[in-house]
Amino acid sequence: MSEPIPRKLILGSTSPYRRELLARLRIPFEIAAPEVDETPLPFENPQQLACRLAIDKARAVAAQFPNCVVIGSDQVADLDGQALGKPGNHARAVAQLQQMRGKTVIFQTAVAVVCFETGFAQMDLAQVKVKFRELSDIEIEHYLQAETPYDCAGSAKSEGLGIALLDAIDSDDPTALVGLPLIRTCRMIQAAGIKVL
Repeated sequence: MSEPIPRKLILGSTSPYRRELLARLRIPFEIAAPEVDETPLPFENPQQLACRLAIDKARAVAAQFPNCVVIGSDQVADLDGQALGKPGNHARAVAQLQQMRGKTVIFQTAVAVVCFETGFAQMDLAQVKVKFRELSDIEIEHYLQAETPYDCAGSAKSEGLGIALLDAIDSDDPTALVGLPLIRTCRMIQAAGIKVL
């Protein structure tokens, strides 16, 4: 019986956080930017948005590299059904953190793995419940000046100083909050034929 063809792994993301997480697995991979419109569709909830964008990103890159295994991922901060994306600037980050203080936010982190040549396609969602402290405006300002997390959904980086904004984290995958749920990712890329261990 012949060995399966070794396939190249591609991370369909330009996120430095996802790149750093995937590198923890110590397997070679390349990076490709997915060209995907991230505008929410009408009546799309945060969970649906994260799932759609993850699979769209994986498919967009897989279309360019059909014989490769491609990972796509997306994260949306879900505050009572309202999607909070990347703030992009200081004023929006302040507004997001003021909105979230004292509340529980669900970070919806979706991951998809696709290989066009084999017809492989799987998608999964990791939900992380994050309870924010009752933050003062001064604490919010100090945090944003220190960390400038304008490229992070919900304006908080738990892997850095952002942990001080939080009261509790509830998750079955500690990497999901950073942006790529590695437990699910390992399971899916192995099913797609990528050897992890």
